[in-house]
Amino acid sequence: MRKPFIAGNWKMHKTVAEAVDFAKRLREAAARLTDRDVLIAPPFTALYAVAEVLKGSGIHVAAQNLHESRQGAFTGEVSGPMIAEAGCDYVLVGHSERRTLFGEDDALIARKIEAALECGLKVIFCIGETLQEREAGLTAGVVERQIKEGLKALRNDDIKQLVIAYEPVWAIGTGKTATPGQAEEVHAVIRTLAGRLFGEAAADSLPILYGGSVKPDNMAELMAEKNVDGGLIGGASLDFDSFFRMVMFDRKD
Repeated sequence: MRKPFIAGNWKMHKTVAEAVDFAKRLREAAARLTDRDVLIAPPFTALYAVAEVLKGSGIHVAAQNLHESRQGAFTGEVSGPMIAEAGCDYVLVGHSERRTLFGEDDALIARKIEAALECGLKVIFCIGETLQEREAGLTAGVVERQIKEGLKALRNDDIKQLVIAYEPVWAIGTGKTATPGQAEEVHAVIRTLAGRLFGEAAADSLPILYGGSVKPDNMAELMAEKNVDGGLIGGASLDFDSFFRMVMFDRKD
């Protein structure tokens, strides 16, 4: 059975001091958990300090983005080797805000995934449809295209280094949440497609997270679905008590 995977994406929030304080509290409260994976994704400025606090705790640290090149004249960018050296073991790729606000397309995202894997980072690969695409009945097609294009360079073994996060764009930061049934329907499509691309055994082990206005009061209901393995949590992960309530949810199997 897949372990629950609870990830907090802090986006452009928290100073180094604030991030370190949160990480210390999380280490003390959650470091002994072995039945679920816990991850936080601080801003770049806090990665090294947070990774030092969480070293040896079993709690994962992720960067929120990376450049597809290992080095070069790319002012303001951060590469995979830099992220890995800072202490990260994961990186987010393809988040809807990167796609919509910064123009990242499937081809660029595919290069970023390949770059991350080449330097030993695991990837949380974000996919999802807009409101217009959902209302037009295009959700399954959009998700399949994003997966096929984003993962086209991967070999079968590479999927072991992958987490997929389904985040409907219309539910991010809006207060709207896909119903558990809507989330399950798309997660099932994702797992079926992963099985066709990488084999059923690999697909059965693939963590698939839901992201989109996940909060303490809807976490357990979402997680009760067969193919929802965890959450990629945005705003509700910024408050320690809120995030820890989600980390400690009681899964009803």
